[in-house]
Amino acid sequence: MVRIARSMSVGFVILGLSTAPWWGERVAYARAQYESQYGFDRTWTTAVRFLRVDRGWKIVEKDDASGYIMFEYTSPESGDRKLPASFELVRDSENVKVVVQIREMPSYHEHALINAFANKLRDELGDPPKRKKVPPVVPGDAGAEGSPP
Repeated sequence: MVRIARSMSVGFVILGLSTAPWWGERVAYARAQYESQYGFDRTWTTAVRFLRVDRGWKIVEKDDASGYIMFEYTSPESGDRKLPASFELVRDSENVKVVVQIREMPSYHEHALINAFANKLRDELGDPPKRKKVPPVVPGDAGAEGSPP
């Protein structure tokens, strides 16, 4: 019994030592996401206006070809402190994924920001455009009825 207890305690010590660096450090890499159905160009221009005009934050860097905007985020909780943050627009086959990251703040800041942005899109651009439904391709379907196979 002593050998089992000793080997178990050694295992816990090794496990404890391997996770020890994580105890003292709290790093949050949360982010909020939103699927925009308004297309890249309309989502991009709305994002730039939202950050610069509506919120009054300084845009540090932006690249529409890559789809990212780096800006200085401020909130009532951070005082006058300017925090690095980003908006990233990722092109998809049908939608644009908008990803917001503010690494030095709790994730609810990102969620509040993405919700406000989604509301701005809807308020300014109306309901998202309807996508045309493409009928599924049926294997062996030659086309119109009565046509030879």
